[in-house]
Amino acid sequence: MRILRNYLLKEFIGPFLLTLGLLSFVMIVVGNLKKIADLVINKGVDIFSIFKLFLLMTPYMVTYALPISILVATLMSLGRLSSDNEIIAIRASGINLFKLILPLIILSLILSLGLALFNDRAASYAHYEYRKTLIQIGIKNPTAAFEEGVFINSFEKYILFIYKVDQKHNRLLNVRIYEPQEDDKPTRTIVAKSGEFITVPEKNTVKLKLMDGTSDEPDPNNPTNFYKLNFKTYFMNLNPADAQKAGKKIEKKEKEMTIQELRNQVKKLRSKNINAGPLLVEIHEKLTLAFSCLIFVLMGAPLAIITRRREKSINIGIAILIIVVYYPLLIGCESLGMEGVINPVLAMWIPNIIFGSLGTVLTYRLCAS
Repeated sequence: MRILRNYLLKEFIGPFLLTLGLLSFVMIVVGNLKKIADLVINKGVDIFSIFKLFLLMTPYMVTYALPISILVATLMSLGRLSSDNEIIAIRASGINLFKLILPLIILSLILSLGLALFNDRAASYAHYEYRKTLIQIGIKNPTAAFEEGVFINSFEKYILFIYKVDQKHNRLLNVRIYEPQEDDKPTRTIVAKSGEFITVPEKNTVKLKLMDGTSDEPDPNNPTNFYKLNFKTYFMNLNPADAQKAGKKIEKKEKEMTIQELRNQVKKLRSKNINAGPLLVEIHEKLTLAFSCLIFVLMGAPLAIITRRREKSINIGIAILIIVVYYPLLIGCESLGMEGVINPVLAMWIPNIIFGSLGTVLTYRLCAS
């Protein structure tokens, strides 16, 4: 039995590693190629920062790539054994098929537990560091965060609109800056023919130097009114909205928190009689995605043996069919849990319950026959 177990695991490991590598590459590089090319070519971001962004994207992608790779590898390894009539030979020797599948089930359970810890710690940390890196890029090279002809809300208090960005010389041409006022007061407007950035990374701020323009300034006698001030040079301090005040730590979003941090937030919200459903969804999403490794083996193993097809295209087709049903169902249940239509905890486990039950029934019938 040990020889058979090692033989099966050897058949499994090759497709698993190949699929994991290819899928991760496609999701990270190809999926973000346009964005990365824009940062390098048009925005002038250095290669080191781009490499760091790629590195920080990897854990989040592994959350999805690992279960899919396990599914594909299960279908391909058992599909080959079935198509070559090795499954028939194993049955003829008196070995129950459950004993054949059991090593894959145990392996998938170990990977599920490992991925649960990975999602909780590594993926959450990487997501947080990814956002911090994007903010740092915006501080070091502010034009990297800007697009021409788009309203920009990246800074506290101000909304910017820039008609043209000169990446090479770090200059802005034809700049409009709006500062909304409270209590229905008129919006303050600053217009300049050109501008340039002076970054202060250690203080987490950006100074904007504007040239040749006009500024709305409060009337000392009536602060609700403004008068036009012409200027040759005008300096402004811009604080990144996500970073808030200089010296303050960037606050984590839900996806960037560990399960324990999310549970602490749930307690705080419940103590104030606030619905904590979205946080519960986030907690159980991390766990549900991790245990999809086990669910996909329970689904894939009996299907691979039943179909008895060696062709990789057929096995990949079955995997795609499972994926296009499982993940949209997960997204739909997540929305229902967020809105409170279904209990948030139950909502996130519905796909695993459905697919796990179906896989268990198929495995039982296959092994009992």
